[in-house]
Amino acid sequence: MKFLLVFDFDHTIIDENSDTWIVKCAPERKLPNELRNSYQPGHWTEYMGRVFVYLGDNGVKEDEMKRTMTTIPFTAGMIELLGFIGENKELFDCIIVSDSNTVFIDWILEAAGFHKVFDEVFTNPAAFSNTGYLTVQHFHAHHCAKCPKNLCKRKVLKEFLDKQLERGVSYTQIVYIGDGGNDLCPVMFLKKNDIAMPRQGYTLEKRISQLAQSLSPVQCSVLVWSSANDIMSYLKLLIKE
Repeated sequence: MKFLLVFDFDHTIIDENSDTWIVKCAPERKLPNELRNSYQPGHWTEYMGRVFVYLGDNGVKEDEMKRTMTTIPFTAGMIELLGFIGENKELFDCIIVSDSNTVFIDWILEAAGFHKVFDEVFTNPAAFSNTGYLTVQHFHAHHCAKCPKNLCKRKVLKEFLDKQLERGVSYTQIVYIGDGGNDLCPVMFLKKNDIAMPRQGYTLEKRISQLAQSLSPVQCSVLVWSSANDIMSYLKLLIKE
Protein backbone atom coordinates (compact mmCIF):
# COMPACT_ATOMS: atom_id res chain seq x y z
CA MET A 1 0.00 0.00 0.00
CA LYS A 2 1.88 2.99 -1.27
CA PHE A 3 0.72 6.40 -2.45
CA LEU A 4 2.38 8.55 -5.10
CA LEU A 5 2.46 12.28 -4.46
CA VAL A 6 3.19 14.40 -7.54
CA PHE A 7 4.04 18.05 -6.86
CA ASP A 8 4.38 21.00 -9.15
CA PHE A 9 6.97 23.48 -7.82
CA ASP A 10 6.27 27.15 -8.63
CA HIS A 11 3.18 28.51 -6.81
CA THR A 12 2.70 25.06 -5.27
CA ILE A 13 5.70 24.15 -3.11
CA ILE A 14 7.02 27.70 -3.19
CA ASP A 15 4.63 30.65 -3.12
CA GLU A 16 6.24 32.38 -6.11
CA ASN A 17 7.52 31.69 -9.62
CA SER A 18 11.23 30.86 -9.32
CA ASP A 19 11.87 32.08 -12.89
CA THR A 20 10.45 35.55 -12.25
CA TRP A 21 12.01 35.78 -8.75
CA ILE A 22 15.52 35.64 -10.26
CA VAL A 23 14.83 39.07 -11.83
CA LYS A 24 15.56 40.51 -8.36
CA CYS A 25 19.24 39.96 -9.29
CA ALA A 26 18.97 42.18 -12.38
CA PRO A 27 20.11 45.82 -12.41
CA GLU A 28 17.30 47.86 -10.75
CA ARG A 29 15.54 44.50 -10.19
CA LYS A 30 13.91 44.60 -13.61
CA LEU A 31 14.46 43.46 -17.19
CA PRO A 32 14.65 45.76 -20.23
CA ASN A 33 11.36 45.98 -22.17
CA GLU A 34 12.72 44.41 -25.35
CA LEU A 35 13.82 41.34 -23.35
CA ARG A 36 10.49 41.14 -21.51
CA ASN A 37 8.58 41.45 -24.79
CA SER A 38 10.64 38.73 -26.48
CA TYR A 39 8.63 35.91 -24.84
CA GLN A 40 6.58 33.77 -27.25
CA PRO A 41 3.82 31.48 -25.92
CA GLY A 42 5.02 27.89 -25.45
CA HIS A 43 8.69 28.96 -25.54
CA TRP A 44 9.33 29.96 -21.92
CA THR A 45 12.58 27.98 -21.64
CA GLU A 46 14.13 29.89 -24.57
CA TYR A 47 12.99 33.13 -22.97
CA MET A 48 14.62 32.20 -19.65
CA GLY A 49 17.82 31.37 -21.57
CA ARG A 50 17.88 35.00 -22.76
CA VAL A 51 17.19 36.24 -19.21
CA PHE A 52 20.17 34.24 -17.91
CA VAL A 53 22.40 35.67 -20.66
CA TYR A 54 21.31 39.18 -19.64
CA LEU A 55 22.09 38.47 -15.97
CA GLY A 56 25.50 37.01 -16.94
CA ASP A 57 26.27 40.02 -19.15
CA ASN A 58 25.53 42.24 -16.15
CA GLY A 59 27.97 40.38 -13.93
CA VAL A 60 25.42 38.51 -11.81
CA LYS A 61 27.29 35.56 -10.31
CA GLU A 62 26.19 32.13 -9.09
CA ASP A 63 26.47 32.94 -5.37
CA GLU A 64 24.30 36.05 -5.71
CA MET A 65 21.67 34.04 -7.61
CA LYS A 66 21.74 31.32 -4.96
CA ARG A 67 21.36 33.85 -2.12
CA THR A 68 18.37 35.41 -3.88
CA MET A 69 16.65 32.12 -4.73
CA THR A 70 16.87 30.72 -1.20
CA THR A 71 14.81 33.69 0.11
CA ILE A 72 11.70 32.53 -1.79
CA PRO A 73 8.91 31.81 0.71
CA PHE A 74 7.32 28.38 0.83
CA THR A 75 3.53 28.23 0.41
CA ALA A 76 1.56 28.43 3.69
CA GLY A 77 1.76 25.12 5.57
CA MET A 78 4.17 23.57 3.04
CA ILE A 79 7.12 23.23 5.44
CA GLU A 80 4.90 21.26 7.86
CA LEU A 81 3.50 19.15 5.00
CA LEU A 82 6.93 18.21 3.64
CA GLY A 83 8.07 17.40 7.18
CA PHE A 84 5.05 15.11 7.59
CA ILE A 85 5.73 13.35 4.26
CA GLY A 86 9.39 12.93 5.26
CA GLU A 87 8.31 11.19 8.49
CA ASN A 88 6.03 8.82 6.54
CA LYS A 89 8.24 7.92 3.58
CA GLU A 90 7.38 4.24 3.89
CA LEU A 91 3.83 5.16 2.74
CA PHE A 92 4.59 7.89 0.21
CA ASP A 93 6.69 8.11 -2.91
CA CYS A 94 7.05 11.75 -3.81
CA ILE A 95 8.16 13.41 -7.06
CA ILE A 96 8.35 16.94 -8.46
CA VAL A 97 7.39 17.65 -12.08
CA SER A 98 8.17 21.27 -12.82
CA ASP A 99 8.86 23.75 -15.59
CA SER A 100 11.49 25.45 -13.40
CA ASN A 101 15.06 24.09 -13.59
CA THR A 102 17.38 21.73 -11.72
CA VAL A 103 19.63 24.47 -10.31
CA PHE A 104 16.82 26.52 -8.74
CA ILE A 105 14.97 23.53 -7.30
CA ASP A 106 18.18 21.99 -5.88
CA TRP A 107 19.17 25.24 -4.19
CA ILE A 108 15.75 25.79 -2.64
CA LEU A 109 15.21 22.19 -1.43
CA GLU A 110 18.76 21.91 -0.12
CA ALA A 111 18.62 25.19 1.81
CA ALA A 112 15.40 24.04 3.52
CA GLY A 113 16.64 20.47 4.08
CA PHE A 114 13.90 18.83 1.96
CA HIS A 115 15.96 16.94 -0.61
CA LYS A 116 15.32 13.55 1.03
CA VAL A 117 11.53 14.00 0.88
CA PHE A 118 11.56 13.67 -2.92
CA ASP A 119 12.44 10.48 -4.76
CA GLU A 120 12.91 12.21 -8.12
CA VAL A 121 12.75 15.69 -9.60
CA PHE A 122 11.76 16.06 -13.25
CA THR A 123 12.55 19.55 -14.54
CA ASN A 124 14.56 21.40 -17.18
CA PRO A 125 18.30 20.65 -16.84
CA ALA A 126 20.35 23.72 -15.97
CA ALA A 127 24.05 24.32 -15.28
CA PHE A 128 26.63 27.09 -15.08
CA SER A 129 28.94 27.37 -18.10
CA ASN A 130 32.71 27.84 -17.67
CA THR A 131 32.09 31.57 -18.20
CA GLY A 132 29.75 31.54 -15.19
CA TYR A 133 26.49 31.96 -17.12
CA LEU A 134 23.46 29.89 -16.14
CA THR A 135 22.16 27.83 -19.09
CA VAL A 136 18.90 25.88 -19.32
CA GLN A 137 17.73 23.18 -21.73
CA HIS A 138 14.43 21.52 -22.63
CA PHE A 139 13.50 18.62 -20.36
CA HIS A 140 12.50 16.42 -23.32
CA ALA A 141 10.86 16.35 -26.73
CA HIS A 142 7.20 15.32 -27.00
CA HIS A 143 4.23 15.36 -29.38
CA CYS A 144 1.55 16.77 -27.08
CA ALA A 145 -0.19 19.76 -28.65
CA LYS A 146 -1.57 20.90 -25.28
CA CYS A 147 1.77 21.42 -23.53
CA PRO A 148 4.72 23.82 -23.83
CA LYS A 149 7.40 22.63 -26.24
CA ASN A 150 9.89 21.66 -23.55
CA LEU A 151 7.73 19.65 -21.14
CA CYS A 152 4.61 17.48 -21.17
CA LYS A 153 3.91 16.54 -17.56
CA ARG A 154 1.57 13.72 -18.58
CA LYS A 155 4.42 12.07 -20.50
CA VAL A 156 6.72 12.42 -17.48
CA LEU A 157 4.13 10.90 -15.14
CA LYS A 158 3.30 8.03 -17.51
CA GLU A 159 6.98 7.15 -18.02
CA PHE A 160 7.64 7.28 -14.28
CA LEU A 161 4.69 4.95 -13.55
CA ASP A 162 5.81 2.53 -16.29
CA LYS A 163 9.33 2.46 -14.85
CA GLN A 164 7.97 1.85 -11.34
CA LEU A 165 5.81 -1.03 -12.61
CA GLU A 166 8.91 -2.64 -14.12
CA ARG A 167 10.43 -2.47 -10.64
CA GLY A 168 7.31 -4.06 -9.20
CA VAL A 169 5.95 -0.86 -7.63
CA SER A 170 2.33 0.11 -8.18
CA TYR A 171 0.34 2.74 -6.29
CA THR A 172 -2.94 2.56 -4.38
CA GLN A 173 -3.60 6.16 -5.37
CA ILE A 174 -1.91 9.07 -7.13
CA VAL A 175 -2.33 12.51 -5.55
CA TYR A 176 -1.46 15.32 -7.98
CA ILE A 177 -0.83 18.73 -6.37
CA GLY A 178 -0.47 21.72 -8.68
CA ASP A 179 -1.74 25.10 -9.78
CA GLY A 180 -0.98 25.87 -13.42
CA GLY A 181 -2.41 25.32 -16.88
CA ASN A 182 0.38 22.86 -17.68
CA ASP A 183 -0.85 20.65 -14.80
CA LEU A 184 -4.13 19.92 -16.61
CA CYS A 185 -2.61 17.43 -19.07
CA PRO A 186 -1.34 15.05 -16.34
CA VAL A 187 -4.55 15.52 -14.32
CA MET A 188 -6.56 14.31 -17.33
CA PHE A 189 -4.41 11.17 -17.32
CA LEU A 190 -5.41 10.30 -13.71
CA LYS A 191 -7.88 7.48 -13.07
CA LYS A 192 -11.09 7.32 -11.04
CA ASN A 193 -9.35 6.33 -7.81
CA ASP A 194 -6.76 9.13 -8.04
CA ILE A 195 -7.11 12.68 -6.78
CA ALA A 196 -6.22 16.04 -8.26
CA MET A 197 -5.54 18.84 -5.79
CA PRO A 198 -5.60 22.19 -7.62
CA ARG A 199 -4.63 25.33 -5.71
CA GLN A 200 -7.61 27.56 -5.03
CA GLY A 201 -7.97 30.55 -7.37
CA TYR A 202 -5.25 29.40 -9.79
CA THR A 203 -5.45 28.34 -13.44
CA LEU A 204 -5.66 24.58 -12.84
CA GLU A 205 -8.76 24.92 -10.65
CA LYS A 206 -10.44 27.13 -13.27
CA ARG A 207 -9.60 24.73 -16.12
CA ILE A 208 -10.94 21.71 -14.22
CA SER A 209 -14.22 23.49 -13.49
CA GLN A 210 -14.54 24.62 -17.14
CA LEU A 211 -14.23 20.96 -18.18
CA ALA A 212 -16.94 19.97 -15.71
CA GLN A 213 -19.23 22.71 -17.11
CA SER A 214 -18.66 21.50 -20.67
CA LEU A 215 -19.68 18.01 -19.47
CA SER A 216 -16.27 16.44 -20.05
CA PRO A 217 -15.09 16.33 -16.42
CA VAL A 218 -11.79 14.77 -15.37
CA GLN A 219 -12.04 11.11 -14.26
CA CYS A 220 -10.31 11.58 -10.91
CA SER A 221 -11.69 13.17 -7.73
CA VAL A 222 -10.89 16.86 -7.20
CA LEU A 223 -10.08 18.48 -3.89
CA VAL A 224 -9.16 22.17 -3.87
CA TRP A 225 -6.51 23.45 -1.42
CA SER A 226 -5.57 26.93 -0.29
CA SER A 227 -2.98 26.02 2.36
CA ALA A 228 -0.76 22.94 2.45
CA ASN A 229 -2.53 22.10 5.73
CA ASP A 230 -5.54 21.11 3.57
CA ILE A 231 -3.28 18.64 1.74
CA MET A 232 -1.89 17.30 5.01
CA SER A 233 -5.41 16.74 6.41
CA TYR A 234 -6.26 14.67 3.34
CA LEU A 235 -3.04 12.60 3.57
CA LYS A 236 -3.71 11.89 7.25
CA LEU A 237 -7.16 10.53 6.29
CA LEU A 238 -5.54 8.36 3.60
CA ILE A 239 -3.14 6.84 6.12
CA LYS A 240 -5.97 6.13 8.58
CA GLU A 241 -7.99 4.25 5.93
